[in-house]
Amino acid sequence: MTLTDDFMEDRDRRDRTGLDECILCAFKSVDQITRIVSQISDERRRVLLTRLSAEQHSGLPGTTRVVMSYDALSCTGVVGGPIELNRSLLVAIVSGGTSDVSVVAEAAKTLEYYGYVASVFQDIGVAGLWRVVDAAPALQNFPIIIAVAGMDAALPTVLAGLVPSAVIAVPTSVGYGVTAGGHAALNSLLSSCVPGITVVNIDNGFGAACAAVRILNVRTV
Repeated sequence: MTLTDDFMEDRDRRDRTGLDECILCAFKSVDQITRIVSQISDERRRVLLTRLSAEQHSGLPGTTRVVMSYDALSCTGVVGGPIELNRSLLVAIVSGGTSDVSVVAEAAKTLEYYGYVASVFQDIGVAGLWRVVDAAPALQNFPIIIAVAGMDAALPTVLAGLVPSAVIAVPTSVGYGVTAGGHAALNSLLSSCVPGITVVNIDNGFGAACAAVRILNVRTV
């Protein structure tokens, strides 16, 4: 099988959907990432790279690394300059524990790429239910909440029963034994008794942020 060296970017995607084509770097070689970044940089465009591991990033040529900003915690990179950020209280990211921090960071960096600064409420899992209850008055001011939780992933359900916000739930692979890499959390959220929760795939902070951007785009029409 012969593979082309050209990167066929979907350049009209934002016009159609409000979201850019972002680059998933997992499963790509360093050489492939280098060619993609070079093409985008040469054309002076912006792009978000996701799941770009520290090992992949360190393997990139210096001329490639210099044209991107890289965040190791979220495993994201951005090619192109910064944009003006909206700091209004629009999106909150809530996590059950500090073990979920990389997923939280991926969601926050994706929102930042699209121009939104998220407010992060870390480590308010239901094991200390008072923490969720105490945070609820502040959280109800946000139209959108991204709730990130592993284990039994009860946090998004509890939050959705306390606040009127659109709740986007992210099950994470945090846990052990029957949590089965996040499948227990995913199944728990899909069977939540609170109606109207949006559920994305395991560890998919990027997808949750994109769902939030779609809602925000509709709000501003």
